[in-house]
Formats: sequence, C-alpha cells, structure tokens
Amino acid sequence: MDGGRHVRLRAFKAAFPYTLPIFAGFWFIGLAYGIYMNVSGFSFVYPMVMSAVIFGGSLEFVAVSMLLSPFAPLQTLMAALMIQARHLFYGVSMLEKFKGLGWMRPYLIFGMCDETFSINYTANIPEGVDRGWFMLFVTLLNQLYWVSGATVGGLLGSVLTFDTDGIGFVMTGMFVVIFLEQWLKEKKHWTGLIGLAASALCLALFGADSFLVPSMLCILFCLTAFRGPIEKAGGWPE
Repeated sequence: MDGGRHVRLRAFKAAFPYTLPIFAGFWFIGLAYGIYMNVSGFSFVYPMVMSAVIFGGSLEFVAVSMLLSPFAPLQTLMAALMIQARHLFYGVSMLEKFKGLGWMRPYLIFGMCDETFSINYTANIPEGVDRGWFMLFVTLLNQLYWVSGATVGGLLGSVLTFDTDGIGFVMTGMFVVIFLEQWLKEKKHWTGLIGLAASALCLALFGADSFLVPSMLCILFCLTAFRGPIEKAGGWPE
C-alpha cells in the first residue's frame, strides 16, 4: 500500500466512528424529507439534487413550500440567508483549522453543516492521522448520509408512510453529548457559561423561532470582549 492510500485509509478509520451518530439522524430525517418532497408532488430527482447542492436541512424543508408558492426571489433569498446565517460564525471559527489545506478547503467550506462543524471543531484527531483528510472524510460521509436518505425517501415516498415525530431528538441528544464532552475537557467553564447565559437570554427576548442568530452575535461579542480575562483565568479552550 502506497503512502497516500495509507494516509487516507487511516484518516477514514479515525473519522468514520465520529459520523455514526450523524448517520442515525441524517439518514432518517433525509428519508422523511424525501418522502415529504414526494407527497408534495416532486420526483426523487428533486430531493436528490437539492440535498447534494443546497445541503442545508432546514432550508431544504422550507424550500418545498417556496417551490409551491408564487415566484418570489427576494423573499426566498432573505429566508435562505436568515435560516443559514449561523454558518457565517462557523466559518469564522474554522478559519485557523482550514489553513493550509489547499484543494480540500473549498469543499470543507461548502459541506460545513451544523453536525460536521461540531465534529471537526471538537474532535481529538489521533496522533499520526492527517488533519485535512480526517475533516474531509467527516464532511463527505455526513453529506453522503443526507443525500442517500433524501434520495431513498424520494424513491419510496409513494409506497411508504410512517410517523416521523420524535426523530429530531436524535440531533438534540447528539448536541447535548458534544456540549458535555467539551465541558468536561475544560478546566474552567467560562465559555460554556457565556454560551448558556446568552442563549437563555436571547430565547427569552426573541422567542424560540428567532433566538439563534442573536445568541451567536451575543456569544461572539462576549467572547471577543472578555477573551483576555478568560485566558488569564485559564478558561479558554485549547
């Protein structure tokens, strides 16, 4: 086995276990999305192409109603920006980690969904595993889970019907586990407490449907403004 294949295989073996919880959530939610598209009158080609090109679960579900509504490009653009605005913060956070990754970088940026960001930002990449290939496989596997689920759902939508209530809990549980893992790794918990306090405050002020972007702005402001004191207290994540 040549050196390149050995590097890729080692990175794949390290990345794959991290993506298994994502598979459980992505595949079934993608299946539900494909079925939803099918019962809305679209062939399996639509969820297959949209899941591959848009690759934004919330936006894709909203896009179904947009496709069935009168043509309104400005409203569609604004809705898409609002729904996916949190990715701006993901991008800023990953600038340092993506540095020097060459041709991988455009795809890593395109494929950075919530779950992929969480893994690539927090994962302890084993020593000797190539960082770029690890993040590339995490990104690629997660997208494959979503696209395959949406495509199968689109194909089987006309013959399968099931209640998908509660599937979303898989994603909620996964983010709780990731948060707890990060919490346990920190010596001080200032950044976690800032995140919790900002989210709770914005939830109370803006409501459950609109608190995400204000929360991120508030967290970004607090971490930027208090980075010095937090670092001195030993509360900045390594």
